[in-house]
Amino acid sequence: MTSACPASLPYRQCAGVVLINRDGLVFGGQRIDNPGNAWQMPQGGLDYGELPEEAALRELTEETGVPCDSVEVLAQTREWICYDLPEELLGTLWGGKYRGQEQLWFAMRFLGADSDINIATETPEFSRWQWMEPAALIDAIVPFKRHVYEAVFHDLDTWITPAQG
Repeated sequence: MTSACPASLPYRQCAGVVLINRDGLVFGGQRIDNPGNAWQMPQGGLDYGELPEEAALRELTEETGVPCDSVEVLAQTREWICYDLPEELLGTLWGGKYRGQEQLWFAMRFLGADSDINIATETPEFSRWQWMEPAALIDAIVPFKRHVYEAVFHDLDTWITPAQG
């Protein structure tokens, strides 16, 4: 059920992962629940009592199969980044309890091999995945989240580089 005033609803807390490979490219997954060309990075809501970094690592494993010991946490965004749901989605997502999400994002260096990524998880989020340039991922995200990805890549851009060595 949606409140008469969406602005009175809280934001859902969420953590996201900017998974960076050795070439400085970022993991992007095509959403399985969107018939359009909607790509995004691993992300999801915080469970009760869960810290954002814990949630980010859990979501990474749940959505990509990548185990926590295959990544190095490099940095996080300076602050929570919010987005509001478009009017047509209010009341349909998350039981209508939230107006959107406030997200904390973590840059993580992927230490494994591409074969370690398995999006055929217990509850799949993605139909396919690829390594992408940040600008391409910004272009491929649903429009109402575009400003979030721009802010995330701005905050974490110094970490999105090829691995040294």
